This record gives sequence, C-alpha cells and structure tokens, in this order.
Amino acid sequence: MIDGLSVKEAIQKVIEYIESNQIGTKKVNYKLRDWVFSRQRYWGEPIPMVYCETCGWVPIPEEELPLKLPDIEDYEPGENGESPLAKQLDWIQTTCPHCGKTAKRETDTMPQWAGSSWYFLRYMDPHNDEELASKEALEYWSPIDWYNGGMEHTTLHLLYSRFWHKFLYDIDVVPTKEPYQKRTSHGMILGTNGEKMSKSKGNVINPDDIIEEFGADTFRVYEMFMGPFDQVAAWSMESIRGCGKFLDRVWNLKEMLVDEENYLPEHEKMMHKAIKKVSSDIEEMKFNTAIATFMTMVNEFYKDKKLSKGEYKTFLQLLNPFAPHITEELFEEVGESQTIAQTPWPTYDETKTIDDVIEIPVQINGKMKVVVHVSKDAEEEEVKQVVHANLVVQKNLEGKNIVKEIYVGGKIYNIVVK
Repeated sequence: MIDGLSVKEAIQKVIEYIESNQIGTKKVNYKLRDWVFSRQRYWGEPIPMVYCETCGWVPIPEEELPLKLPDIEDYEPGENGESPLAKQLDWIQTTCPHCGKTAKRETDTMPQWAGSSWYFLRYMDPHNDEELASKEALEYWSPIDWYNGGMEHTTLHLLYSRFWHKFLYDIDVVPTKEPYQKRTSHGMILGTNGEKMSKSKGNVINPDDIIEEFGADTFRVYEMFMGPFDQVAAWSMESIRGCGKFLDRVWNLKEMLVDEENYLPEHEKMMHKAIKKVSSDIEEMKFNTAIATFMTMVNEFYKDKKLSKGEYKTFLQLLNPFAPHITEELFEEVGESQTIAQTPWPTYDETKTIDDVIEIPVQINGKMKVVVHVSKDAEEEEVKQVVHANLVVQKNLEGKNIVKEIYVGGKIYNIVVK
C-alpha cells in the first residue's frame, strides 16, 4: 500500500486508511505547555484587558494601545499578594469598550517572557513610532543569523520566542517563518564552591571587584579561557591570576623585539598556523583553545628570546578581541598610528600551515603500538624503513611472521602478523 511512497506521502496514506476503516482519527499533538502569563508586580507590560460585570473580560481598543503603567511611588505588593497596581484606583477604574459601563483594568502584568519573545525584532527598526518594525527593515534584516543566550533559557525562551514569531508570521507581520537561523547557548559560571552563584550562598563574584583588582582585559581573557563556551565552569581565583600573569608576559614581549617587519624563519610556520587556528576557533566559539594557542606562542617567543615586530603586531591583532585595551596600547608603542580595530584581520598561507614532519601511528594486528615521525613527502618505502627501525616495533615483531603491511598515505601504518 505504501511501497515506493515518500515518508510524507506514506504517512498521509496510512492516516487515510486508519480513518476509512474507523480504527482511529487524525490528531495533531502540540508540545507547547500552558503558560502562566501574569505576575503580581509593577514592572512588566500591563495586560490590555478590562473586566466588566456585564460583558466579562474585554480587550481595550487597538487605538488605545500601548497601555502605559501609571507613575507610582509604592512598589510593595498588597497584604494578600496582589500587584502594587491593585492600589492604583484611579488607573484601575475605567469604562467597558463594549457597553460603556464601569469596568476595572487587569492589575497583573506580563512576565519577562513577553518582551523577550520579540525584542530582537525591535532592534531592526528601533525608532519606528508607527509599528513594531517596518516591512522593509524586517525583510532586510530577517531572519537573525545567530542568536546566543544563557543555557538556562534554552528550552522556554527558544520555545516561546518561536511561538510568538510564528504567530506574527501567520498574521503577516514578519516575513520569515523562523526568528533565527542558528541558536547557541553559553554555559553557566558557578561559584568557587561549584554551586550556582547565589547571594544566599555567599558565592557571588562581583565583576567590578575583579576589574578593580586585575583589570578588564584579564577578566575577559579568563572568562574565555575557563572552558568550552557551552559548558558549565566553576570560578577560580587561581586561574584568573594565571591569566593576569599571561598578559604580563605579553606586555614584556616588547623587550625582545628585533627590528624586522617580516616573520622570522623559525617562527613563520607557527604564525601562519596560529592565524588559521585562532580565526577558526573564533568562528566556532572555541575561545578557550584560541587562548591556549596564544599561550603556546608566548612560550615559544620566550624560549627563543626574540620575535620580530611583524610577529608582535600579528599576535596583538589576534589577541585584540580578547584583550582590547592592552593590545591597542602595545600596538601604538610599536609605532602604529591607527588602532587595531581599523586594521584588516591577519591572513595566512595554507601551504605554510602544513608540518614538514608528520606523525604516523603504527598498528600491529589492529592495536596501536607506537607513533613514528616521517617527512610529509616520504614515500612508502621510506616510511617502512622508519617503522621497522623503531625499537618498539622490533620488539613486537620478535618471533612473529609478517603476513602483510598496509600504509595509508600520511595517516597510518598497519602490520599484520602471525
């Protein structure tokens, strides 16, 4: 009955069969849960509804929108938990839009979910006094390329913002079915005790205190170095001090500069590989591994006790998004008149990112025994010689007969023995 049909066609065919044979009926299951859409507080969008004894709940006319909150001095809730608005009798008392009789405004306000479900659309046309956003602006900017937020909001915010957007799409307010093309979440930062930061637990870190003691750049670098961007991480004062020492070493590199604008031969491959890796890591939000690359570069410069001006400038350009203040100052100190922000992002030569020597894992009967190093251009016979000269391989081949050897160019060397 459904052989040869697409999945969509087959599903429809099965539904028709079930209904025609009275086995069941078609039904759509929605996963959107009931939403408590009110809060007993002043701050929040007022709900544009009034209650009339005759007509019941009635929406206020569109021409009266937006409904604005009254100016009040007392924000405390009532004794019975009512909203502070419940005490604003002049604002509450109104007339029913249907029958003209006395009516009362709703005193609860909308939750924070209301504005956060569509605020990003307003960014596309923030000064428009006539509509949510103009058709031209929405068509130009929509959909959002990349939306990032806290992991604790992933489920509900994602669910409800899409719900609002699809409603707006259905009534022809927005031009796209989806609000954004890509959604990512950053991990939560825990206290030093590994628990969620909370005033009651006394483990909250005040950013102002950290900036006061270590500086904004150290703070930024540490936050990016804590771990994978989307993973939970605990705050560590020891680690932030380590990031401060790293930036001190970056500052002191200026004492090792040689007057050369090009990359030094011994650093050329490292520089091109670093540009490639940091560029890729930023795009993929792997900020911690980008900073690890900076630390490796600094160690290499200190080991050689020298670096060219050209290398230093490129290094500062790469580090700039993570530590903008120190890098801009150092960029000026090495003679640059324009800011790093005005310079193009460094480029790399792909051919100079390839290692001259590569690692080849050696397997014997499917088990990895050792890794050997060979020239990236080595022929199979040369690789075979290097493999068989290795002492670990020789020990594993003692008293055994080689059945065959398989070399997958530049990747792995397999030996099968009996």
